[in-house]
This record gives sequence, C-alpha cells and structure tokens, in this order.
Amino acid sequence: MTRKSGVCLLLCCITAISAVGSVFELSSGNPELGSMVTGLILAASIPLTGILFWVAVQDTRANQGE
Repeated sequence: MTRKSGVCLLLCCITAISAVGSVFELSSGNPELGSMVTGLILAASIPLTGILFWVAVQDTRANQGE
C-alpha cells in the first residue's frame, strides 16, 4: 500500500463516518446544524466515500507489481 492509498482510505473512513452521523442526525428530527446543512453533508459524503475507496483500490492495484 502506498501513502496515497493510505490517505485515500483515511479520508474514505472519515466521509463514511460523516455520512452515518448525518443519517442519525436527520432521523432524530432535530439536527444540530439544521436539515439543509446536514443534508448537504450527507449528499457530499456518500459519493466521496465511494470515489475515495475506488481511488485507493486502483492505486494499490497499480503499485502491486513494484
């Protein structure tokens, strides 16, 4: 695993945690940051989680032969 893969996986974990937290906040009925901001965080973190995971896997696969 390269440094780039590690950073991408770290950021992937952070965005996944923020997505789960946003879901819990929205389901509570009274999000601390408001529904709009929490919804935006959720909407941004879901695709970012997938993209960062994909980049980490692709980088690891590219550097397997080295």
